[in-house]
Formats: sequence, C-alpha cells, structure tokens
Amino acid sequence: MRKILLLLSIAGTLWGSDIRPIDAHTKARMIDGNSWRAGCPVGLYDLRYLRLRYRDFDGNTRMGEMIVHKSVAESVSNIFETLYAIGYPIYRMRLVSDYGGSDYDSIEADNTSALNCRKATGSTKWSKHAFGKAIDINPIENPYISRSGSIAHRATPQARHRFHRDLHDPSDRAVLLPSDKVVRIFKKYGWSWGGDWRTIKDYQHFEYRGN
Repeated sequence: MRKILLLLSIAGTLWGSDIRPIDAHTKARMIDGNSWRAGCPVGLYDLRYLRLRYRDFDGNTRMGEMIVHKSVAESVSNIFETLYAIGYPIYRMRLVSDYGGSDYDSIEADNTSALNCRKATGSTKWSKHAFGKAIDINPIENPYISRSGSIAHRATPQARHRFHRDLHDPSDRAVLLPSDKVVRIFKKYGWSWGGDWRTIKDYQHFEYRGN
C-alpha cells in the first residue's frame, strides 16, 4: 500500500494528508453508494482514496475524505494542505457514496467532493467527476447557475451576486471569487475554475486541465 503523509506543524498540532489505493472496504462503499460501478471510464486501480484535514465553519479541524484520479492525488493533497494553512473554511467533506451517488443530495448537504461516476450536467458525455479529475467545493455558497440564470438549490439564490459581505462569517469566506487565493491556488496546480465559464457558471467546480 502506497501511503504519503505530509506533515505541517500548526498551533502545536500536525497537519496530515493520506493517499491510498482503493481497498476492499472503500470499493464496497463506492459500489453500494452508486458512485462507481463496472463500465465507469476509470478503473479502481487508477483511483486514490485521500484523507484530508480541513477547517470547518466553526473553525474546528476535521478529517475529510475524497477519491480522485491517481495522476492528481498529490496535487490535490498539496492544494488542500494550502487551503488548511490559509484558513479557508469547508463545511463538509465526505464521499458522494454517502449520498447514494446523488449530486443533488451532496450539494444540498454543502458537501465538498470529487469522484462521482455520472454524466456532465445537461450532457450525455462523462463528467470530469467520473474520471476523478474534478472537485466541487462548498456548493451551497458556490452554486451552479444555468444558461437561463436558474439555481436548483433553494439555499443558494443569495449567492448569485458574487462579492464578500463579511469576511468574519465563514459562509462568506467560503464564497469563491476570481481574485481569491483559493482560485489562484488551484490554477497554480493546473486546475481550471467553473466560475470563469462564459455561458454557464459553476462556481463550486474545479477540474484538472491536463490528461
């Protein structure tokens, strides 16, 4: 088993991230939770299970989990190490399997996630999430806005107008804007941002630009 442990001393504690191949237990969770199945565009051998520490909206340190493609696992670990260091808040970080593979339910829970073997929204093609090369962050604060301007989730209409109102409020700090450090950090590692898209906006969405 390949295991990478990154350590950073912060306030007397150790920051750590853990990268592992998909084991039998995680495979069962993915299949039972409908986030992966035979016929998905990426096999389990090419995926990695990550445990990532993050700061929740109350400022507490939590350990989250995520599944990504092996080719981006180390960059994702580095990105979230940096997000933790700068104090960026994340509401929740669980596998989409815990929501039955439902992107809608995961968003409703304001869940930060990556792999989900599904088609792209409004398309018959595989989503980048199906390859483990896309991440959605704080989706309630950073909604998907369709070409018509609609938002599917009732908790998010106030997020249509993008600016920071009160940076003392973690839900406000979670909002992603073009000039924010979080966006710049992802782009540094070769990820593009759905907030830059022209016809639709997917402010929660980052995807890896490489192969």
